[in-house]
Amino acid sequence: MIIVWLLFIGGFYFLFIAPQKKKQKEHEKMLTTLQSGDEVVTTGGIYGVITNVKDDRFVVRVADNTKIEVGKGFIQSVARKTDGEDKKSS
Repeated sequence: MIIVWLLFIGGFYFLFIAPQKKKQKEHEKMLTTLQSGDEVVTTGGIYGVITNVKDDRFVVRVADNTKIEVGKGFIQSVARKTDGEDKKSS
């Protein structure tokens, strides 16, 4: 009976927990590589271009003369890098 529970817990870990940790590490790596000029998408679906990188947030230009500050955790994906390299959305 104990072996069945261990197999169940191990399967649960490899099916749910491990992939989520991998995805979280990739997202954190993406956040650390962001720089001014990158086009990003927020979790709210707002597209913008990073104009300034601060310790805990980004300043994002969403329209002409319109900038907002967005917490680093609220950047969902990169739409386009400044070096012209397109990245698929996560």
